[in-house]
Amino acid sequence: MGRALAGVAGAVVAAAVAVATLTGCSLRIEEASCGGGEYPVLAVNSGGGDCVPDGEEPAQGWARYPEGKVPEKVGDEWDIYWSTHTLDENGEIIELPEGG
Repeated sequence: MGRALAGVAGAVVAAAVAVATLTGCSLRIEEASCGGGEYPVLAVNSGGGDCVPDGEEPAQGWARYPEGKVPEKVGDEWDIYWSTHTLDENGEIIELPEGG
């Protein structure tokens, strides 16, 4: 019985790949910036980010992203933007030095 199920599963996967190939559809998987129940934060005066549980404030040296400029998915517009920018200790957006 295990072989029969493995054969069916293999056929389903092969069919899905064939449909995607024939239709030109890509199987793109988007990765969320943070998991459920968390929100993203960025390092102050430095490059880098982390996730903080909802309801908790960021630790010292970390800040919330400015409203409307929060990355939602890895590689989205704001994720790319914040790879070259950060916030200073006054909450102003600054450009990271090369190698940030």
